[in-house]
Amino acid sequence: MHTSPIRFRRTSPDTPEAVRLLRAYGAELVGRGRPFSPVEPPAGRRPGIWVEPHELEPPGGAFLLAEDRGVAVACGGLRTLAPGLGEVKRMYVVPGARRRGIARTILFELERIARELGHGRVRLDTNAVQPEAVALYHATGYREIADYNGNPFATHWFEKDLNAAGQAPRRA
Repeated sequence: MHTSPIRFRRTSPDTPEAVRLLRAYGAELVGRGRPFSPVEPPAGRRPGIWVEPHELEPPGGAFLLAEDRGVAVACGGLRTLAPGLGEVKRMYVVPGARRRGIARTILFELERIARELGHGRVRLDTNAVQPEAVALYHATGYREIADYNGNPFATHWFEKDLNAAGQAPRRA
């Protein structure tokens, strides 16, 4: 069993490590049948469903990297949609680091940051080509909701009330 400690840090989605992970994320989704990468969309993209890097940075957002022995193995971002409402974006764990609870920890840390930003709710969308993501969101208290963003590539939309009882404990 792999037991090295994973270190989490906030960074910009424009750093070389983040760009490498985001490109791998996009390539994996294309390999699973998505028509194009969500991180490198084609010309003529629709504002609103595409995430610009600055949206995942302070003051209204955050981007996290998870590192294993100094190597970035996972990422996730948060942006503000409206006052009190955040959106989780770009959750990805490299294949060799999966099944270690890293995605769950990133998700809980993004929820903690959302609370710091004054968000009482967070939303996210995903696609059926990511069944492990759908399972994670169900297992961590997200409920399926109607399409909230008009994303033609999403098949599942979720929301979580961060003020509800039974939320994840804060990290020490």
